[in-house]
Amino acid sequence: MKCNILQYLSMSFVLIASFFCFNLMANAEQNVQMANGIKIGEVTPSSAVIWTRLTQNAERNINGKPFPYNVNRKKKKSLHFDNLNIMEGATPGVSGEVRIAYWPTSSNDSNLSNGKSEKVWSNWQPVNAQLDYTHQFTLSSLGVGTDYAVVVEGRPLEGKTATVEVLGSFHTAAKSQTASKVTFAVVTGQDYPRRDDKQNGHKIYPQMQKLGLDFFVHTGDIEYYDKPAPYADNLELARFKWSRLYAMPFQRDFHNHTASYFMKDDHDTLKNDAWPGQTYGDLTWDQGLALFKEQVPMGEKTYRTIRWGKDLQIWLVEGRDFRSPNNMKDGPDKTIWGTAQKQWFFDTVKQSDATFKILISPTPIVGPDRKKGKNDNHANLAFKHEGDEIRTFISQQKNMFTVVGDRHWQYASVDPATGLKEFSCGPTADAHAQGFSQKEKSSMHNFLRIKGGFLSGVVDRIEGVPTVTMRHHGVDGTVYYEDIIKVENST
Repeated sequence: MKCNILQYLSMSFVLIASFFCFNLMANAEQNVQMANGIKIGEVTPSSAVIWTRLTQNAERNINGKPFPYNVNRKKKKSLHFDNLNIMEGATPGVSGEVRIAYWPTSSNDSNLSNGKSEKVWSNWQPVNAQLDYTHQFTLSSLGVGTDYAVVVEGRPLEGKTATVEVLGSFHTAAKSQTASKVTFAVVTGQDYPRRDDKQNGHKIYPQMQKLGLDFFVHTGDIEYYDKPAPYADNLELARFKWSRLYAMPFQRDFHNHTASYFMKDDHDTLKNDAWPGQTYGDLTWDQGLALFKEQVPMGEKTYRTIRWGKDLQIWLVEGRDFRSPNNMKDGPDKTIWGTAQKQWFFDTVKQSDATFKILISPTPIVGPDRKKGKNDNHANLAFKHEGDEIRTFISQQKNMFTVVGDRHWQYASVDPATGLKEFSCGPTADAHAQGFSQKEKSSMHNFLRIKGGFLSGVVDRIEGVPTVTMRHHGVDGTVYYEDIIKVENST
């Protein structure tokens, strides 16, 4: 009898414990999180796109199983992983709903929550499980040149209240008739294994935040599908790399509070020097194009121009979608931009009355590039015909220059044939810097540095004169080069 009573009590305890554990697990499963924060993109004087993703956990799997680094490096082929969620950095998505609210704030008000309760919220919208549990909100009819706070909330599909929220902020562009100070930054080339703060991400992000940016441009190679740990030669692994990187605290906090424009290049489309129709393992060209628009806030087209007040207009071009094969013979029919985009560029530049015009390109226009092994951009002989056409056109415009990514070193150069200036922002970390040397510095270079960092620009009126100041920074924010470009006799 005593034994039966003990067995009964023991069984009862197990049943009760199981009941509580089940409910705790159920509640845990119901609580959605936002480990990737939000991305604020495509900001104009009156609109913006807000990207978000629902996740199972509040942080990436910091203590997960490390990826092998040196396996299949020759073939650049991934291993099979039975369960990616147990791997280091995993940030699995989850179904649920999100909603957004936004409201104008004072730039002097550090408490963004002020006034939140007075705003009208959007309807709850389900995240799309087929698009990696993401959703993008388009905000329209915004105030011109206005500071905004934004909050995005998430809840389970059957939930009644939010279980997570992310608070962010951004600033819309000024009218084209308004002379206003504009501060921006440009970067290229980052990936998770080469981050310079293992716990937090890339060190450049808090340094850029200190500058009080109006906007930020990532010129591409945001992630490297064809680099190890792991090689992302299928859709699941490519998505894994995106969510892992943007769960890093430095990246996440930066994008919660910075208006950004994202561009893609070869490594975050498919693989090195990729062109239409190619594949990388099981990852197809069309999947690569769709994946980019899935993972960043983006409008209809990946090439666009944005006006930031009277003194600045930028052009962001698409360098992968429309290009000819790199190994095609050069000539009038060989292109990186494609006929329609190129004509759009020529037309919109001619129509612009902005004081300064800046072409921001994923790849070099002027260079110089390294002499061996590159055949992929307008600074290479492979695309010289179109490169000459673009360089000649830009050099004929007043106060126009180029800012470029892709190259793993920083430089400021001048095209000897046209006088066109070019600034290369350099990679996001020192460990990422390679491919060139100080011995290769030429008469084209005003500045050359084989290190990581970022490029910043400030457009302002100094004693009434429109001026743009371009600066090359190291990863710690140190300024290594400065070029002050002034416009004389302007109104």
